[in-house]
Amino acid sequence: MVKIKAPAKINIFLEVTGKRPDGYHDLATVFARVGVGDELSLRRSVAPGIKLVLKGCAGLGLGKLSDNLVYKAAESFFKAFPVASGVHITLRKLLPVGAGLGGGSSDAASTLLGLCRLYGISRKANAEKLRRIAAGLGSDVPFFLLESRMAAATGRGEKLKVLRPRGKMPFVVVVYPGKPVYTEEAFGCLRLAPKPAIKRRLADFRGIIKHIENGNFPGVRGLLFNRLETVVLPLHKEVRLVKARLERAGADAVLMSGSGSAVFALAWKAGQARRIAAAAGCNSSYTVFLAKFC
Repeated sequence: MVKIKAPAKINIFLEVTGKRPDGYHDLATVFARVGVGDELSLRRSVAPGIKLVLKGCAGLGLGKLSDNLVYKAAESFFKAFPVASGVHITLRKLLPVGAGLGGGSSDAASTLLGLCRLYGISRKANAEKLRRIAAGLGSDVPFFLLESRMAAATGRGEKLKVLRPRGKMPFVVVVYPGKPVYTEEAFGCLRLAPKPAIKRRLADFRGIIKHIENGNFPGVRGLLFNRLETVVLPLHKEVRLVKARLERAGADAVLMSGSGSAVFALAWKAGQARRIAAAAGCNSSYTVFLAKFC
């Protein structure tokens, strides 16, 4: 049996730079893994095929099992590698759906990584094949396949540059407001910013990368950015309220992650982070995670 964690991600920077002919959008973003997430268990099965079992209340409402990214990742793996396809996968779902935390993408990448371990497939020798499978499953999946703490991404999110932050890192408080925001809605309502504005933000993007590489994590108000806030905040009062609550609680920086609905706060001191998490936890409809970058 193989047990593997599927960590969440946050976007500490996200600009949408254009619309692609394939219907996707071009992005400039910085992904960062945080130490909360889902859990998977994989074991070989005598019976052929893929059996997927979901556990945890966050897994409710995920639809047909065959549409789940874990199932699709396993299908793609068995098509790509000549191994017997009998596998039993249990997914313990802790991350909310529609939160902008990359839960489904992380689950898919962890499935690929877990199946490589289960069947003795060399990740190094098959890195490009695995990367193509990941890219076919979703824009965020290749990042999680890296198992890197941070990466800068362009294209639709699949062109990655590993970032190796040094020095002290802040604590992360992630708050899900109890209602999802779906990626299709956020991008569907987005109007691209004027080219000069995008150009300025791309300069910020390069600046944040330099900060991280130089050991100066940009965890202060004003340096982080998410273009999708311009769409989601006006449409979703609950996301606005979470962001305002975290700002009032004394966070060093507050930003919506991805297309929402989760919002994260950064705090450089442990006591400060605990106070922010406690302030958010006063609302019983919120799900609050206190974590570190991992």
